[in-house]
Amino acid sequence: MLIITGSMGAGKSSVLGEASDILARHNIPHAAIDLDAFGLAHLPPGAGNDAAMYRNLRSVCRNYASLGVRRFMVARAIEDRATLECCRRAVSARNTVVCRLTAKIGTMRKRVKTRELGILRKQFAARVSELDSILDRARLEDFTVTTDACSVTQSAREMLLKAGWISNLS
Repeated sequence: MLIITGSMGAGKSSVLGEASDILARHNIPHAAIDLDAFGLAHLPPGAGNDAAMYRNLRSVCRNYASLGVRRFMVARAIEDRATLECCRRAVSARNTVVCRLTAKIGTMRKRVKTRELGILRKQFAARVSELDSILDRARLEDFTVTTDACSVTQSAREMLLKAGWISNLS
């Protein structure tokens, strides 16, 4: 499993999508999962969004595995080791590599303000630096890729190379 973490606006969803396209072009079976989408719900009192999200992830990964998929890319800001372990258990991955995407705070805020047009826009933009600091302290990544000075294709390719999922020759 390759976990793509980073603050809001670092490029997790974009790099995930581009990495999926690169792997597909190389005919490498995989699943690309934006975990935040699995947690978009307003559940009744007592039900936990994160618990439901990880159950959803487990189900989806089992479905993909039954079709022969053995590589999973998961995009999600992973703030602590306990959350990392929840993700590992849900996917049942033997090997996990964590890539942290980084960018300048101004770049990430600009991206968030551009994409978030709804009622939580200001709140999300304000969370960028807070989340970045949390990720700095957690230090869960095996490697980092900086996304503000290159194209999404270059970022995705660098991530896949560092993760060992593609070679420099491909």
